[in-house]
Amino acid sequence: MVSRGIRGATTVTENTADEIIHQTKRVLQEMIEANDVAPEDVSHVFISATKDIDAAFPARALREFSGWTYVPVMCMAEIDVRNSLKSCIRIMMVVNTDRNQAEIRHIFHNEAVTLRPELVEKRGN
Repeated sequence: MVSRGIRGATTVTENTADEIIHQTKRVLQEMIEANDVAPEDVSHVFISATKDIDAAFPARALREFSGWTYVPVMCMAEIDVRNSLKSCIRIMMVVNTDRNQAEIRHIFHNEAVTLRPELVEKRGN
């Protein structure tokens, strides 16, 4: 097994706790399912948010998953780059896996699909 990073990102339409937790949970769920991640395989999770997101800690979403209590999670501010994507939550989940880099499925939702279009899978939606 080796350590690999799984990227995820989404945007929110409003700065409310419900929207932040809902959108973060959607991305995390898909990251976990697409990569067959078990909590015991996770080293840590970093979650950043742009400065316009301050109604809740996005990391709260991970605590709603059964078995994820002991996974270290940290929220932080995203670098405020001029003309960058606003209302964006980015996730870096570091996991121990037998998958190679090309087999890792990175997940991008909403306007965040513009961040790394070459990594966005064509899902027919």
